This record gives sequence, structure tokens and C-alpha cells, in this order.
Amino acid sequence: MTAGRTRSEARVPATSRRAIQAAFPYRGARRRRRRLPYGIALAAALLGTVIGGVVYLRPPSQSLIVASVPYWNIGYGTASVLANPRTFSEMSPWMYGLDSSGRIVPQYAPAQAAMVNAQLARLRADRIPLVPTLANVVQGQWVYRPLITDILHNPQVRARHVAAIVALVQRQGYAGIDIDYEDLLASDRSAFTAFITQLADALHAKGRVLSVDLFAKPTSRGYDQRNLAQDYQAIGQVADQVRLMGYDYHWAGSGPGPIAPIGWIRSVLSYAKTQIPAGKIILGVPLYGYDWAGGRGTPVSWLQAFQLSERYAVQPRFDGASQSPWFAYTDASGRRHVVWFENGPSTQAKFEAAESAGIGGVYVWIYGLEDTSIWSALRQSLPHRVPASSIAQPGT
Repeated sequence: MTAGRTRSEARVPATSRRAIQAAFPYRGARRRRRRLPYGIALAAALLGTVIGGVVYLRPPSQSLIVASVPYWNIGYGTASVLANPRTFSEMSPWMYGLDSSGRIVPQYAPAQAAMVNAQLARLRADRIPLVPTLANVVQGQWVYRPLITDILHNPQVRARHVAAIVALVQRQGYAGIDIDYEDLLASDRSAFTAFITQLADALHAKGRVLSVDLFAKPTSRGYDQRNLAQDYQAIGQVADQVRLMGYDYHWAGSGPGPIAPIGWIRSVLSYAKTQIPAGKIILGVPLYGYDWAGGRGTPVSWLQAFQLSERYAVQPRFDGASQSPWFAYTDASGRRHVVWFENGPSTQAKFEAAESAGIGGVYVWIYGLEDTSIWSALRQSLPHRVPASSIAQPGT
């Protein structure tokens, strides 16, 4: 899910925010009530109506809005969620990984634990359901063999891993878990489905939800083995949310180009709806970009893109075909750079695509400091949102 860790970003005063908005313009007493358990309430919101505990399917009328925030940006991400009440349905901190023995551990350093826990406490106090992400990352690096191969192909190891995930969710009082296991091989397809099915059954038995992150693809084959490893249809049958990573069409190792061109996004959603119940599809919307130079891209936030355009006195352009902003500059050493990123208009195009497709909702990857007009665009494009306060959380 992650594009890579952000460089440090200074806190921006209000006056600077106004200048930034001008340079990067954007278009365009509660009664208590009985609430359903989280899993049933979420299914009802995404898929249909609950009658006698049974979910009756209908086109989704409310959109699930998820804030997906990497641990290094959790302070700013939490502030964004709390500053936009009645906008977000849940929060997914991207913060769990594995150690060298396969145990689930926080990705952040022990010295950061107090800070992270303080932000989670703020979200809990505001009754925002937490569905943290677990990734196959060890000490900041994506891993495959032997940890993931053992989890997927050894029934005993898989069972222990499933039990550990469920124990974590229960111990911490999370509403569920989000699985972000990447870079699998086509030969892992059946085993990955079996793992997800076993985990879904175990979580559902405890009244918790399962979200699974899948690579976006416009056809059954996709473009890589990691696409083939993920069975859209089978996973869509058992997971509560299928989060499609609708970004990195161009990435750090590719040539410069839009991160999530709107034509590709529409094709991804069209194909996904043939395989997955529409109400379970949650589109990932990026809030970052890349600065390409010398054949390699460096991740940048919206604020960093703005700062680069200011430093080198270049005005960003907006590519109508992809609905994406970009600019080019030459640095002090004479190297040419090309920057593609996301802003208010580009994200609004994706929110509108999600609404038009009739899918379950969106998750926004809050990578760094973002164009704050995005939240207005979200509320305008997806006016009917699942309120966090309507979903009962474990222990409440």
C-alpha cells in the first residue's frame, strides 16, 4: 500500500496555506439509539438492509470513507480526521509488520509507541473505528520468502498466524484488521485465498471485520505475478472490504507519468465489479506523487510538490486526459525533473468515479501534508457517507 516514507515536512501556518490554495486552486442534540454489531452494521451499510440478522442486498446508498495513514504521518492524519467531522467512517493506521520469526510487531520504533498510542486514543475518544493494516514488512522491507511462503503453504504456521491476528484485534479492541500482503507469486493464488478465507472465518466468529488490499487491475491477468496471486472473485466472497490500490500506475521504478490516471481507474472499477460485490469494493485514492530524475522517482506529498514548484518558479499544469497535475524543472546541478502528483481536482475525479460506479466507498492514503480542499471535494462527490458514530465498536 505504501509508496515509501515521506521526507520531513514543516508545519504550515494559515497564511502559507492560503498562498498554497491560491497557487494550487481547487475547482469546484443527538438521540441515543441501539446499534448493530460492527460486522453486521458495516455489511448493511455497504451491501444492504439487515432484517432479522440477515443482510438483504441492494445497491449501496452510503459510502464507507476510510483514512489510511502510515505510522510516520499518524499525527497529521489523526488531525485531518478529527478536523473533518462526519467525513470519515473509520481509520486504518498502516502500522503492523512482522519480525524475522514471523511474529506480528509494530513497524514503528519503541520510542514512538507513546506518540502512536496517544493518537489512537484521540481517535477512540471520538468514536472512530480502528482497522489497522498488517503488511508483510520486516524492518521497513517487504519480505516474501521464507516468512510468507510458510504462512501461506504450511497449515500449522498459517493457523498460528491467523490466531495471532485475531488475538491482536481482540486484545487491542480493534474493529478488525486490514491485510496488505504484497509481491506474492502466481503459484500462491490458492494458498493466499485459503489464508484469507480462514482469517475471515476466525474474525467473523468474534464479530470483527476483514479488509484485504489488492492490486488494481483492469483485466483478470493484470500485468504481473502479484496480480495473478490475488483471486478477486474468491476474496470478494469472504472479505468484508476489498480495497483496490488505485495508484502507482506510474511508480518509482517506471518512467514519469500520472499516478492514477482516471481512464485506468474507471477500467479497474468496471472489471472489479464483474468479480466482487460492488458494495465491498473500496477504491484507494492516493494523496502523493513522484519526483522523477535520472530514471528513478522519489515519493513526494502534495506540499512537497508545491514547495518544489515554488523553489524552481514553475507553474503546475493539469493534464485533462489523466485528470492529473504535473510540472518539470531543472535542479541546480542541471538534472531535469518531472513531477506528477495529486491535488483537489485530481482526487475529485476519482471520488466521482467511485460514486458513479456505485461501489462501497473509498480509502484515502494520507501520505503527507495534502491539499486540504480534498476533503470538501470528498464530501461533495460522496454526499452519503457511513457515519463512524453509527457503527458499534468492540467494548462499547
